Amino acid sequence: MKTRNLGLIIVIAAILILGGCGCSSYNGLVKGDQSVQNSWSNVETNYQRRTDLYNSVVKTIQGSANFEKSTLTAVIEARSKATSVQVDINDPNSLAKYQQAQGQLQSAFGRLLAVAEAYPQLQTTKAFQDFQQQIEGTENRINVARRDYNDAVNGYNLQVRSFPNNIFAGLFHFQTKAYYKADAGSEKAPDINFDIK
Repeated sequence: MKTRNLGLIIVIAAILILGGCGCSSYNGLVKGDQSVQNSWSNVETNYQRRTDLYNSVVKTIQGSANFEKSTLTAVIEARSKATSVQVDINDPNSLAKYQQAQGQLQSAFGRLLAVAEAYPQLQTTKAFQDFQQQIEGTENRINVARRDYNDAVNGYNLQVRSFPNNIFAGLFHFQTKAYYKADAGSEKAPDINFDIK
């Protein structure tokens, strides 16, 4: 009788320990997942801020007479495409599409600013100068937000892949998340030519 009770106590203790570990692992995975989602929201918020600033710059430039319309149209089209991409942070392909669209918008806007250099009356307006400073600050915020997102993804992915959490992650269908990657070609140093004559 004592052996039977001892066996029952051991089984109950093992169930309680596994249940406690499972609850702790599950709660940790949920916390990590929420951290990743919160970090991604911060990335999107900063991209939205940039888009809003770009819109304001475009409106300021549109007010400038005789500005090159094709460059302006390219920015407007890139902005439209960038804001239409829906991201599922659990799907690496949608994250890559979003990143590509944001890169195209940034590239088109860079060309717009380069063309704007040829318009001295635009360069001297206070609004345009303010926008340039705000955009620089926003780009820095975006970089920080992407780094914070990758830090959150790293912490979460470590939880999902580490033993014994990986057992519970598999049971509860928690999967690793995709990192925000550098734009293609950004590993190459830009070609800078100081051949001034």
